[in-house]
Amino acid sequence: MNLSIPSETLARGLKDGFFDEALDGVERSGFVEAVRKRDLSQRNEWTKSIAKTKKSLNLCALSQSSAPVTIHHTHTRRHTMARSSLTRRRLINSGLAVGASASSLMMAAVRAQAQSPSAQSPGAQSPISNWPSRPIRLIVPWPAGGLVDIAARQVATRLQAALGQSLVVENRIGAGGNLGSEQVARAPADGYTLLFATSSLTVSAALDQRLAIRAMQDLQPIAHVANAPSVLVAGPSISVNSVAELLALAQRSPGKLTYASAGVGSFAHLVVERFKAQNRIFAVHVPYTGAPAAMNDQLAGRIDFQMANITVALPHVKSGRVKAQAITSKERFPALPDVPTMIESGQKDFEADQWLGLLAPQGLPANIVERLNTETNRALADTALREALERAGMRVASPASTPAFALLMQQDLARWQQVVKQQGIRAE
Repeated sequence: MNLSIPSETLARGLKDGFFDEALDGVERSGFVEAVRKRDLSQRNEWTKSIAKTKKSLNLCALSQSSAPVTIHHTHTRRHTMARSSLTRRRLINSGLAVGASASSLMMAAVRAQAQSPSAQSPGAQSPISNWPSRPIRLIVPWPAGGLVDIAARQVATRLQAALGQSLVVENRIGAGGNLGSEQVARAPADGYTLLFATSSLTVSAALDQRLAIRAMQDLQPIAHVANAPSVLVAGPSISVNSVAELLALAQRSPGKLTYASAGVGSFAHLVVERFKAQNRIFAVHVPYTGAPAAMNDQLAGRIDFQMANITVALPHVKSGRVKAQAITSKERFPALPDVPTMIESGQKDFEADQWLGLLAPQGLPANIVERLNTETNRALADTALREALERAGMRVASPASTPAFALLMQQDLARWQQVVKQQGIRAE
């Protein structure tokens, strides 16, 4: 992800301590590693590197050049900042290349930019005054009639009324959502091709560094639309009535329990892997070609548990054929009021909703980004839309700015990268 930061935004970030906070976090993680290895020289080198980095950030802010600073984010755990040739030499000479876990500098930059009144899409084109003057395509990389498609069409109906132009929903299925995302990333940044994406974008990126670079470089976040929680369900093959009982069973019989997902690298797969890592349990992953097939085998007693989509699990929970143990959202879900959250079940900080949102090709003019964000947030206040999404197993997101949505995506990517690395997961 390349993030272009105007000089005044950088100054604001330095003044408000955003970069210091991020670098302090990096410094702490470096000290922990150095102490663990009893390596005094490594600790001293880390201290010098952090000090030089902070000095270089201030040099950028004090530079006479008005060109924006760009943070180039790659996935080799290195972060560099480049400005004018003179500033670039200063940065290189001062050693501005430190490993920042969880994309600390990138997140700090997004936070600083979110506070700037002039925040806009990096590399944005000049404003287009007559937009929209023709129909807009909304690419949905998931099947018609599914959860994502339902949300996309609800939003599209309200956006076309607000914009005065048709929004044509096109389902482009394939490669776990990546086919549709790639199509939008390659489209002209003119506001006539949009993407309705989900957390699958960041999950796929966590599994493949090349996808991560493309997802963050080539797509412009517009608006956060909704969150879709999952529910931890136990099948008839095991007799458990809570998360604690499931964990106790897994600990008594390591490697004997099985769990299903909609495929290797799917959102459900990574959520369970996070659950396993947090509780230090071992269970066998059985991937399926989709959520319905996974549920069918669980109902037949061939699979013990899974993290299921609410719309898939709800009828079977209501009928008693599977037992809902906990829900992954921060709050209980209205359709399952008696099912506790993972946090209520003793799983500290365990929140794992899928986000759904509107994106566009990178470089979209700032006036179009702002208009789409404003109209989408206005649509989310519609009671009928909120009720429709809730019936489909989603919660409408709180109104958020474009930079705030970008930060959410970056944090989500970092979270799943950590799970992938910790659990040694590889894409097939």
